[in-house]
Amino acid sequence: MSRLLLLCRSNKSPWVCLTCSSVHCGRYVNGHAKKHYEDAQIPMSNHKKTEKQEKVQHTVCMDCSSYSTYCYRCDDFVVNDTKLGLVQKVREHLQNLENSAFTSDRHRKRKLLENSSLNSKLLKVNGSTTALCATGLRNLGNTCFMNAILQSLSNIQQFCCYFKELPAVELRNGKTAGRRTYHTRSQGDNNVSLVEEFRKTLCALWQGSQTAFSPESLFYVVWKIMPNFRGYQQQDAHEFMRYLLDHLHLELQGGFNGVSRSVILQENSSLTASSKCCINGASTVVTAIFGGILQNEVNCLICGTESRKFDPFLDLSLDIPSQFRNKRTKNQENGPMCTLRDCLRSFTDLEELDETELYMCHKCKKKQKSTKKFWIQKLPKVLCLHLKRFHWTAYLRNKVDTYVEFPLRGLDMKCYLLEPENSGPESCLYDLAAVVVHHGSGVGSGHYTAYAAHEGRWFHFNDSTVTLTDEETVVKAKAYILFYVERQAKSGSDKL
Repeated sequence: MSRLLLLCRSNKSPWVCLTCSSVHCGRYVNGHAKKHYEDAQIPMSNHKKTEKQEKVQHTVCMDCSSYSTYCYRCDDFVVNDTKLGLVQKVREHLQNLENSAFTSDRHRKRKLLENSSLNSKLLKVNGSTTALCATGLRNLGNTCFMNAILQSLSNIQQFCCYFKELPAVELRNGKTAGRRTYHTRSQGDNNVSLVEEFRKTLCALWQGSQTAFSPESLFYVVWKIMPNFRGYQQQDAHEFMRYLLDHLHLELQGGFNGVSRSVILQENSSLTASSKCCINGASTVVTAIFGGILQNEVNCLICGTESRKFDPFLDLSLDIPSQFRNKRTKNQENGPMCTLRDCLRSFTDLEELDETELYMCHKCKKKQKSTKKFWIQKLPKVLCLHLKRFHWTAYLRNKVDTYVEFPLRGLDMKCYLLEPENSGPESCLYDLAAVVVHHGSGVGSGHYTAYAAHEGRWFHFNDSTVTLTDEETVVKAKAYILFYVERQAKSGSDKL
C-alpha cells in the first residue's frame, strides 16, 4: 500500500479498503465503505462463481483510527492476521503515516478541521462565548453499547468524581511505557485493572483537549475479565452496565496493589454509613450510590402464610405493560400514553404467580398458588431504571418499541416505599441525569446513543460525535435505561 485514495469528503470514521486502498466513511456517517463493498460485488453477479472464487471474495477494511479490521461479507470484525502478517503491516504503515514528517499538509488540514470543530462547539451563555468541552468516545467496532454507558456514568457527578480522585496506578512495564499498543485477544498479560482503566477513561472526558477519546485500553480489560463481551458483535447495553458495575464493585472490595479502596470509601464523608447497601460483601462506591433494597412479599393463597425477603439491587428492570405496546410515538393517538409511572406501578402491584412459578409453602409443605408484591425498602442515591424492551418469542428476541413518557425532574418515588412516613419531603424526589437509547429493531443489531445533563445543559453522545441538544428533544427519546439522581436541594419542580 504505497498511497491511500481518499474518495469520501467526510473526515468522520474513515475506513480503508485493504483490497484497493480507497478510503470511505463508516456506516454511521454516510455508509460509503459499505456501498464500496456492494458495488464491488456487482461484476461478480453477471457470471457464475466457482467455489474457489466464492471463498476468496472477502472485502476487508480497516478503521484508520483504531486499526480494527472488518469483513463486510462475514459481517463481523476480524481478529486474526494472514500468515505473512499483512494486516499488521498495514497498521504499522498507517501509524508511520501519522508520525511521518512528510504528512505536514495532512496535519495542517487536520488542525483546520479541529479548529472548525472547536468553533462549531462555541455557544453563548449569559451573553458570553463558552467552549463546549465534551469529548466523544470512538467506536472500536460495534462498541456503541459501551460508549453510551460510559458517557452516562461520566455525567453522574458523585460517582464520576470518586474514580477521578483515585490515585493513578501505573501498570505498564518499561518496554510498553509511552507506546501505543494494538490489543488483541491473544495477548497474555493478566496484569490489568478495570478500576484503573475506568478511571483513565473518565479523566479523559470533559477535559476539552480532544474531540474524541479511544477507550481501547478499557475495552482490552473488558475482554480479559468479561468473556461475554469478547469480539466485536453488538451487545446489550444494560447487560454491559451490570457486568461493569459488578466487576468494579468486586475489584474495589478486593483492593488494588495492596490498598483497599473500601478504606477510601469510608474516608469519603459524603457517602455516609446509612447510604451504603452491601451486595456480595463490603460496601463500595458502587453500592453506596446505586444500591437500594427491595422487600419481596409472597403470600400463599391456600393457607395465607406470608414470606418476606429483602433483596439488594443496583437497578430496577421494569416491564412495559402489554396494553401500551402498540403506542410507538409520543403523538400517536391510538389509546392512552404509557408513562414511567405505569411501568413502576406494574413492577410494584400485587401479582398472582402463574402455574410455572408456584411458591413452595413451608406450612403446606408443597408448592401452592401465591401472590407476590415488591416494596422499595431503601432508595438509592442514583436510581437506575431499565425498561425491558427486548423479550423472547418462540424463535427470536423481539423489541418493544413503545414510547414511554418520563419526567426530566421531580420523579416522586414515595408511593413505592415500604415506609413512606419515615422519608423526608425531598428524599424521594429524583431528577434525570442521563438516558441510554437503542435505535433499531433487535438487541443484536442497531445502535446505542446517550443523552446526559452536564452543568445545566443537555448533550447527545453518539460515539465520537457530541452535540448540544435541548430538553424537548430528550423527552421525545425512546428510553432504554434512565439514570435519576436524588434531589439534594428544594425546588419548585412539578412531581410525576
